[in-house]
Amino acid sequence: MRLLKRGTGSGEVTKIFYATDLHGSEVTWRKFVNAARFYEVDALVCGGDLMGKVVVPIVRRANGRREADFQGRLTTFDDDAEVASLTSRLATLGQYWYECDEDEYQHIKGDEAEIERLFTRLAKERLGRWVELAEERLAGTHIRCFLGGGNDDTDDVLAVLDQVSKDRVVACEGRLVELNDRHTMVSLGYSTPTPWKTPREASDPELAVMIGELMTKVEDPSRCIFNFHVPPLDSTLDTCLQLDESVWPPTPIIRAGQPVEFGAGSGAVRDAIDEHQPLIGLHGHIHESRGSARYGHSQAVNPGSEYGEGVLRGVIVSLRDDKVLGTQFTSG
Repeated sequence: MRLLKRGTGSGEVTKIFYATDLHGSEVTWRKFVNAARFYEVDALVCGGDLMGKVVVPIVRRANGRREADFQGRLTTFDDDAEVASLTSRLATLGQYWYECDEDEYQHIKGDEAEIERLFTRLAKERLGRWVELAEERLAGTHIRCFLGGGNDDTDDVLAVLDQVSKDRVVACEGRLVELNDRHTMVSLGYSTPTPWKTPREASDPELAVMIGELMTKVEDPSRCIFNFHVPPLDSTLDTCLQLDESVWPPTPIIRAGQPVEFGAGSGAVRDAIDEHQPLIGLHGHIHESRGSARYGHSQAVNPGSEYGEGVLRGVIVSLRDDKVLGTQFTSG
C-alpha cells in the first residue's frame, strides 16, 4: 500500500497545441487543424494574425488572356491550369486573389475604400471556410479549436468567428473561456505600436487597462493561460530588427555594418505575467523569435511562424492542475 499525499499532481493531463501568425496561409491552416489528431491533443489554440495581407488581382484582358502582377512581375496566363498554379501558390503564401475585367480593375485600383471593402470580403470568406473545415474535421471529437485575433486582424473580419462558429470552434478574443473544468484562458490580440501601422495597436498603458479588465474575470490565475499575441518586453521572444520609420516602407537600421535588433514586446504583458503568475503565456507576433522564457513560476513561449513557406510551427503544452508538465516545440 502506498501513502496518499495531497498536491502531488495526480490529476488528469491536458494537452494543447498552440500556433500563431498563420496570416491567411491555407496550407498552414490545414496543418493546424490536422495537428489535433496528429499530436493527440485536447485543444487547439491559435494566437492570432489569421488574416492575409495582400490581394492579387487577376485581370481578364480583351484578348481573352489573364494577367497578374505577382511579386513585382507581370505574368500572362493562357489557360485555367496556369491560373490554378498561381492561386495555389497564393493560397500557401496567405494572399488573396480576385478575378475581374479591365474596367472593374481600373475602377477599384484607385479607390482605397473600395480596395478595403474587397480585402475585407475576401478575408471574411476565407476565415469562414477555415471555420467550416475545423468544424468538419473536429466533429465527433472532444477537441475544441480556440481562435483569437492579432494586431493584423480587423474587428470586422474577426466578427465572422461569432457568426459561423457552431460546436467545435470557439471565438476567444477579449474573453475568458474555459478550456475544461480545470483550466481557463484569457486572450488579447492587440500589440504595441509597429512601424507598419496595423489595425489593432495600443500603447502599453492601454494594454495594461485591457489586461486589467480581463483579469477581473479570472478567479485563479495559477490555472489560467494567457493567450496574448504580443510577447513580454525584452524576453528574447520579442527580438527583431529595428526599423527606420522615417522612410516607407520601413527599412532595417544598420550600425557598424550590422542590423540593429531590439525587443518589440510589451511591458504591460511582462508586468501582468510577473504579477499574476499565470499557468503559461502563449505569444506570437515576432515570427523569428521562437523560444521560451520564465517569469517566476510562469513560463512564456513563442513558437514562431513560417507561414509563407507552408510550414506550421507550434508548441505542445502538457498541463496538470496548476502545473506545466512540459512544452515541446514542433515544426512540420
